[in-house]
Amino acid sequence: MPDQIRICIADDHAVVRQGLRAFLNSQPDIDVVAEAATGSDTVAQAQRFNPDVMLVDLMMPGTDGFEAIHRIRQCCPDTAIVVLTSFSAEGQVLRALRAGALSYLLKDADALQIAAAIRKAARGEPVIATGAILKPTRIAGEQASGLGRLTNRELEVLQLIADGLSNALIAQRLVIGEGTVKTHVNNILSKLHLTDRTQAAVLAWRHSLVEYHPDSG
Repeated sequence: MPDQIRICIADDHAVVRQGLRAFLNSQPDIDVVAEAATGSDTVAQAQRFNPDVMLVDLMMPGTDGFEAIHRIRQCCPDTAIVVLTSFSAEGQVLRALRAGALSYLLKDADALQIAAAIRKAARGEPVIATGAILKPTRIAGEQASGLGRLTNRELEVLQLIADGLSNALIAQRLVIGEGTVKTHVNNILSKLHLTDRTQAAVLAWRHSLVEYHPDSG
């Protein structure tokens, strides 16, 4: 992790950007180098400054946050992207992570939690918000090696989880019973030492088991 974490704040509300800048610049190891108010400007600022971390809202004028994240991952692959939004629906979380976000925070997180998530992002460590609770999502070596213990059917189910499909839709796609899908999901979580579907989806994306589609979600 760099001694000074260079970050860019992307949000269409000036008061939000000003509040975040004031607090984050008070941290000795964080330096706010740029701000952006639109999706296209977010991408432009990423290209101009190549920050260590981007703090990105999802709902911005023009290019939305999802597409901005996808473009940043293409042009600045070393920049970690932390979503900071008011939307907590699972579909939004999955879509943002699929686009390339490393972490997903809610705007009711306190300033210290945001700063901690930025530091983790600079180290390549994701943090996912569930409700108002922030939890680390560790992609440990034993979890990665667990992928090799999955059956072909379990890998298919994992890929569909990462694509945001429910158990019912997975059952339809694979022409199997919903109870069978539930058993596969439980086996996947057990073999990968994970606690929920979102963590399983993150693991799948980190290991390129699924691809991003701009119109998904």
